[in-house]
Amino acid sequence: MQQNSTLKKLSEILNISISTVSRALKDHPDISDKTKMKVRELADALDYEPNTYAIQLRTNTSKVIGILVPSINNFFYDYFIAAVEMRAREFGYSVLIMQSGDKVEIEASNLKLLKQNRISALFIALTIDTKNIDSFLKLNSLDIPVIFLDRVPDYDNCNKICFEDRAASRIAAEKLIEKGKKHVLALFGHPNLTITRKREQSFRETYARLYPEAILDIQFPENSAPSRQVTIAALESASRPDAIFCMGDLILIGVMEAIHDKNIRVPEDIAVIGISNGFIPNMYKPRITYVETSGYKLGLQAFDRLLACFLDKNDIKEVMVEPILVPGSSL
Repeated sequence: MQQNSTLKKLSEILNISISTVSRALKDHPDISDKTKMKVRELADALDYEPNTYAIQLRTNTSKVIGILVPSINNFFYDYFIAAVEMRAREFGYSVLIMQSGDKVEIEASNLKLLKQNRISALFIALTIDTKNIDSFLKLNSLDIPVIFLDRVPDYDNCNKICFEDRAASRIAAEKLIEKGKKHVLALFGHPNLTITRKREQSFRETYARLYPEAILDIQFPENSAPSRQVTIAALESASRPDAIFCMGDLILIGVMEAIHDKNIRVPEDIAVIGISNGFIPNMYKPRITYVETSGYKLGLQAFDRLLACFLDKNDIKEVMVEPILVPGSSL
């Protein structure tokens, strides 16, 4: 039989009302077990499936959770999505994933599409240039919980979950200081981002407090291609650094490309440490020491935060996840 068998078709064959068919499929107590069995057997035979879009229109809700991130071509967001999708499935939800491409206009357009699909909740990592978050906060008034993740706004009265970014940089800086690294090339992401500003400030403050005579070369190459160029320039300079700090995985990739191009030994000639989701540092020999900021772990905790929001829409909280040092052999 065709897939689009309807409640009307079921009611005509069984010679009962559409409302009786509907209630039988919902296991309503007013319907006899005998009728329920007949309806279910026929529904199975006809491959009947509920019209989920009609249900969404009627209830103005869905069992869909929206995820809007700058790019899924990023191990952190990839792992985050995997964790949320796994937990969502356990609770009968599906996920709708969209990418902003780090562009405000695409982010706004995708938000409209997510609203049109009547999402039940939204996880959002903001673009580099997003300043106004009113359109996201308005979803809360529609009983659609919004949880900002990783790239979060400088706004207190909203749900946010991210790693303790200041702690992540502090841990890395303390490890470099412990190893006596006094000339560090420290590479960070885009300076517009709160996550970048927090990590840079903490890194500077830790060195100023514990090793004030050290030299810090702070730069913002953002991703692999610029970080490769910056690293090559540093390696070719007369005052070559004795260590490189990488704020993220894409930066680490560019740094390691430059180090391999120049046949520089790690850690004999230069030390390397980064902040990472965990996959990239294990691709190199020796393995890179890193401060773990796992997208998967954040995704699990983010879904727990969402469940709390479902129970109480007024439950607003900023969750800070503590990072951990994962030792390698690059220092």
